[in-house]
Amino acid sequence: ITMPGGQQPQKHYGITSAISLAPPREIDHQYTNKLCDAMKPFGVFEDEEELNHRLAVLGKLNNFVKEWIAEISELKNLPPSAISCVGGKIFTFGSYRLGVHTKGADIDALCVAPRHVERSDFFQSFFEKFKQHEEIKDLRAVEDAFVPVIKFKFDGIEIDLLFARLALQSIPDNLDLRGDSILRNLDIRCIRSLNGCRVTDEILYLVPNKENFRLTLRAIKLWAKRRGIYSNMLGFLGGVSWAMLVARTCQLYPNAVAATLVHKFFLVFSKWEWPNPVLLKQPEDSNLNLPVWDPRVNPSDRYHLMPIITPAYPQQNSTYNVSTSTRTIMSEEFKYGLSVTDEILQGKAEWSKLFEPPNFFQKYKHYIVLTASASTEENHLEWIGLVESKIRVLVGNLERNEYITLAHVNPQSFPGSKENRNENDFVSMWFIGIIFKKVENAESVNIDLTYDIQSFTDTVYRQANNINMLKDGMKIEATHVKKKQLHQYLPPELVVSPPKQVFVEGSPAPSAAAAAPDQGMSIPVIGSSESFFP
Repeated sequence: ITMPGGQQPQKHYGITSAISLAPPREIDHQYTNKLCDAMKPFGVFEDEEELNHRLAVLGKLNNFVKEWIAEISELKNLPPSAISCVGGKIFTFGSYRLGVHTKGADIDALCVAPRHVERSDFFQSFFEKFKQHEEIKDLRAVEDAFVPVIKFKFDGIEIDLLFARLALQSIPDNLDLRGDSILRNLDIRCIRSLNGCRVTDEILYLVPNKENFRLTLRAIKLWAKRRGIYSNMLGFLGGVSWAMLVARTCQLYPNAVAATLVHKFFLVFSKWEWPNPVLLKQPEDSNLNLPVWDPRVNPSDRYHLMPIITPAYPQQNSTYNVSTSTRTIMSEEFKYGLSVTDEILQGKAEWSKLFEPPNFFQKYKHYIVLTASASTEENHLEWIGLVESKIRVLVGNLERNEYITLAHVNPQSFPGSKENRNENDFVSMWFIGIIFKKVENAESVNIDLTYDIQSFTDTVYRQANNINMLKDGMKIEATHVKKKQLHQYLPPELVVSPPKQVFVEGSPAPSAAAAAPDQGMSIPVIGSSESFFP
């Protein structure tokens, strides 16, 4: 079809038409250049040398995989004519594949093998062959994970490598994983392992301009990290969810450049009516009978608070960890981001203002300090991994408490202070800001958080016990403290009150807090788990 004036009709992206097709103005390009400059100090752009180093390492890994598949094919008595073309391939996914990885970031990769190579071969013979390689360090396998993985450092670059065995005799170099038919007759672990690549490829396919998408996503990821809302594990959003929100914004403004797109991102999502799902394309069913996100069919999907649906079959909600508190916090941040980008595009502020961190330790009157300690560094790393993955349980307990309006976990953990630990212990601390409801007759109410905290610590100990992780010296405790006691736990520069004027425009206080400045102060709160060691 040719439109009047000889133009081609624009390809239509997304499940609705665009909001605006306006092309960028000269000033939009200028603001975009300034945005790039503001991001540079944060190490989000990699230099040519590091980029080439990654490409070289991935090339070596790809050759290594082909070599291994040929060897194992020989062991399995394939005819020489077949061995010469069995192939094998490394695919990347995640931030590296999207082209938005930062300096020193790890690479998510997938090893794709033909049908005669088993998963057990990958975790045994590949693992053993890899061990001999002089450039490989810190090699470890996590075979029983939901998505099984081999982790290692290859010539200084951290890589997480998944495995998928396809129902094909050989794996050609030009294999495309986007078609749904390759999922037929596969083991569920292979389907899960392929999912990351298929989702990443689909996202790139569904945005109108990859360069504009990449720059906008870099800005939004940096903003989310700086504002303390980048963590899938803790109930905020992880990388793939931020990528899908940015991709949806790009579909709605297909010709806009990054400076405009960052502003429109905040405009769209500060007004989004959750739990309406964010979809990049109309979900299709592939008749492969895999479970997909569909609130009409699955009652549990109806409770998701902030659904963002992956575009590749089988469609999943990437944000099922989001809770009422984390959604409230993110919604406030979208609104604040909109007000800051409004100022920037009116020339009243610089881009650096968007990346200023919030003052978490000024924001609340009450906090819960969660402390995890262990007696050796190795035990400590293992222990904090488990504890962090369970913090959502504590936040959920607190949210269900009738006296609590909001429980805000800060994703950043802090080392234990000298005063609060034995000399030889390794300690990490997390902080959860709490807003208590306004209570009519506060004098007669005692809020007891002991039960919420106790049931959380019990859960963590029980799980650690179940997987035989619990070692002597592994401890977890949670204590309620008021803002004025934070100096006992944190370095002074984090808890010092900033100059007064910051509060005029400062970071968004949840509206409940703004409405009730003295709230919760007169209610005595008990709550600590020090006395509850198993």
